[in-house]
This record gives sequence, C-alpha cells and structure tokens, in this order.
Amino acid sequence: MSSEGEKKRVQFRAPQGLVDRADTLAAVFETDRTDILISALQEYLRDAAHSDEMKQEIAEAYYDDNITFDELKALVGHEEAANFRLLKQQLSEAFVDDVVEELADG
Repeated sequence: MSSEGEKKRVQFRAPQGLVDRADTLAAVFETDRTDILISALQEYLRDAAHSDEMKQEIAEAYYDDNITFDELKALVGHEEAANFRLLKQQLSEAFVDDVVEELADG
C-alpha cells in the first residue's frame, strides 16, 4: 500500500457532464479538476468507512481473502480492522471445531 503523500497517475473515462461540473466547481474554488476529484474521492471513501452496508461488503472481501489486512485497515481504520480480523479468526476456529466434531461423531 502506498503512502498518502506518494502520488500515482490514474486515467479514467467519465461522463462529459460530470467532468464539466467538476471543472465548473474547480473554477469557483480557483483550483483544478484534480483537486476536486481527489476531494470527492476522499469524501466517498470516508463515507464508505462509516456505512454499515459498505463495511459489511468490505468485511466479506476480507473474510474471502480478496483484500489483505493492510487494505482492510486503510478502508475502515485500525480498530475496526482488528475487530474484523478477530472475528475472522474466531469463525475459522469455529469451522475447524465443527468439522472435528462431525468427524468424531461420524
């Protein structure tokens, strides 16, 4: 995961109307489109970290090993990530215990 100060060039296509609105807002605030897009992305990610629905999606990605703990931590913060990691460990241990019990009964 790169540090917050490190810059990375990205390129994407967006609807013309959306780009025009970003450019207009940039003119109002006497800045450039990049600053507007960065601010919007930061706000979206901040909101995602506080949305229960989004946090559940993020947690599921972590439980399914689609994202790493460091990526999880970057999205939801250290404390929340630690809680998800603990739950993942507990779920894994419970699964193993259930399988062992089933094998013992069978």
